[in-house]
Amino acid sequence: MRNIFLLIFFIFFISCKEDVLPKPKAYLSLTYPKKSYEKLKLERPYSFDILKNTTVINETNNWLKIKYPNLKASIDITYRPVNKNLKELLTEAEKLVFKHTVKAEQIIPKDFVNSNKRVFGSMYEITGNAASQIQFHITDSTNNFIKGSLYFYIKPNYDSLLPAVAYIKEDISRLVESLEWKN
Repeated sequence: MRNIFLLIFFIFFISCKEDVLPKPKAYLSLTYPKKSYEKLKLERPYSFDILKNTTVINETNNWLKIKYPNLKASIDITYRPVNKNLKELLTEAEKLVFKHTVKAEQIIPKDFVNSNKRVFGSMYEITGNAASQIQFHITDSTNNFIKGSLYFYIKPNYDSLLPAVAYIKEDISRLVESLEWKN
């Protein structure tokens, strides 16, 4: 009888515990500094606004690398003079965009036109686990051509990168909108 009483007490004691539920996975909460822009300080055939808390790496041939050290990302800028080869430059830029179709879920184009400043271009947002999430090109159609690409120095996981891509996309839009040719 005593054993039965202990057994009932033991079962009652064990059954009164709360259910154990698995904890949901935690997601990274990124905070970004308030944006403040300044003009590019390097002498180039072009000028545009860049985010102050970035690092600009001077490269040859009027190329640049705008680094976001905290995000492990960079915008790589290439410059080419137009010498009756605009069609070739545009074709090359678009080929680089569409190389990402293997991993991309979608490629969303956006055109830029500012006739007063002679700034014409396109930006492509590449969704999915592609190597580059944003690519763009800008030209004045007669003398200058710029191509830019956003790269992260980590394995691409688009869902995780989406907040950082959105943050840098604003900077790329500002870059294009503030662009001025010097010749």
